[in-house]
Order: sequence, then C-alpha cells, then structure tokens
Amino acid sequence: MQAHRSHASTSDWFKSSYSGGNTTECVEASFIRDGVLIRDSKRPDGPRLRVSGAAWAGFITDPPHIETGQTNR
Repeated sequence: MQAHRSHASTSDWFKSSYSGGNTTECVEASFIRDGVLIRDSKRPDGPRLRVSGAAWAGFITDPPHIETGQTNR
C-alpha cells in the first residue's frame, strides 16, 4: 500500500456503503488499471492510498474488525 497522487476523474469515485450516516466518515474508492485508489471524501485533493486488486478483494471479502484487530472468520 502506498500514498498516490494520481488523479482519477471525479465520476470514477464512489462512496463506501459502510461510510457513516453523517458526512464526517466517508471513504471513497476508484478503480484504476493496476488496483484501487482510496481517499477521504472530505479531502478530495489530498493523498490517496493505492492498493492492488488482490488486496482490495481481500479487504472486501474479509474486512478486519477495527475494535479487536481480528478478521471476520
């Protein structure tokens, strides 16, 4: 995972369905050729994380429990 400054077009970004109901906890993602960019929706011009497609798939399939650090298995 690395910080990335590449700009995906505005229409390519989508909000996580697990983002908070208010506007203070929104994560957005954008699919790119070699993986996925992730950003804080409050800072659209800020840094992004770039992860591989495999890392994204693993996260979506089995996200970690933030409170315990354990997976959903």
